[in-house]
Amino acid sequence: MIIYKDIFSGDELLSDAYPIKEVDGAVLEADCAMVKVGGENIDIGANPSAEDAGEDVEDGSETVNNVVHSFRLQQTGFDKKSFVSYIKGYMKAVKGKLQETDPEAIPAFEKGAQAYVKKVIGSFKDWEFFVGESMDPDAMVVMLNYREDGETPFVAIWKHGVTEEKI
Repeated sequence: MIIYKDIFSGDELLSDAYPIKEVDGAVLEADCAMVKVGGENIDIGANPSAEDAGEDVEDGSETVNNVVHSFRLQQTGFDKKSFVSYIKGYMKAVKGKLQETDPEAIPAFEKGAQAYVKKVIGSFKDWEFFVGESMDPDAMVVMLNYREDGETPFVAIWKHGVTEEKI
């Protein structure tokens, strides 16, 4: 299995356990799902008492996005102006890292990232944003949206903003 870790914070953001596809040469998109967690029913073998027979008890479960839940991502908010400001700084930081580690990847990164950012800004109200567990403000923001069917969620991370760790 491959775990994708943020190059700045070290937070785990995604794994190849989810179907991943590369977009624009700069982004990894992974389909995810809404799943129910919690509310396990543990049968202790006792019968309910007569007084409790009519009471319905909440099962304590909640529906969560499986990627957000698995990687303990924390929701954050942006307006369009603050997102543009953040993304400019983040892209500059990633470019700086690439200059140190893989200068040949910079043109592909810049072209693909610019194209994807235009898509995000063009449909900004449809996106949700999450930060890694450390909540590092300089680290990557994971973006979440829904496919054209309106029901299938997917997350997007910057390919050049993560390292791959095989476990």
